[in-house]
Amino acid sequence: MKTELKYKRILLKLSGESLMGDLEYSIDPKQLEFFATEIKKVHNLSVQVGIVIGGGNIYRGLNAQDQGIDRVTGDQMGMLATVINALALQNSLEKHGMYTRLMTSIHMEQIAEPYIRRRAIRHLEKGRIVIFGAGTGYPYFSTDTAASLRAVEIEANVILKGTRVDGVFDSDPETNPDASLFHEISYVDVLQKNLRVMDLTAITLCRENNLPIIVFNMNQADNLLKIVFGESVGTSVGHFNLEGEIGKK
Repeated sequence: MKTELKYKRILLKLSGESLMGDLEYSIDPKQLEFFATEIKKVHNLSVQVGIVIGGGNIYRGLNAQDQGIDRVTGDQMGMLATVINALALQNSLEKHGMYTRLMTSIHMEQIAEPYIRRRAIRHLEKGRIVIFGAGTGYPYFSTDTAASLRAVEIEANVILKGTRVDGVFDSDPETNPDASLFHEISYVDVLQKNLRVMDLTAITLCRENNLPIIVFNMNQADNLLKIVFGESVGTSVGHFNLEGEIGKK
């Protein structure tokens, strides 16, 4: 393994579904324990860690209309679900001796700090893990977009999107055993091929701000650690020149 850190401030994006583990819904304590252990490995290296987590294991706003709930109300319910997951992750991280702050886009001062950019950066500089809850605080925006927005605001070096597959494929690897993995791909190709790495708004925001994305299997031990040292893990999304170098326009 390399010994010099490539990324010193990261934004880790986790889906709500990733917390389910082997369960059909809700939160699997074993999965929380595993994620906390993996995050601690990079935190111990003084990597500054911001986290955005979804709420799909509890409620997805996109399903609202099928249930007779209007989209805005459904998205608000989804944002509250992300706070439940954020609290669970915060509790697990603190049990492993890490200092954290939960910041939310919707004011709920009894359980979290309101999101203020300068304060979030200061927390990171002091070595605290900052969990960003409640998405952007507005309906019609996904937690992928929230992750991209927060990453740009806190000047993260990279977005690390932890999934349960090994990266970005040309088709769904869970249904197509012949799906091909992209080791690197440009923002434009992601959009043109409709690869659903992140939604259109999130990808466009990263592209406009030259913010690289790495999609990787979070369930594989040490993958997060390898990435912060610059090892090739998963799929890199960014601006690529003819030599395949990421992060150059």
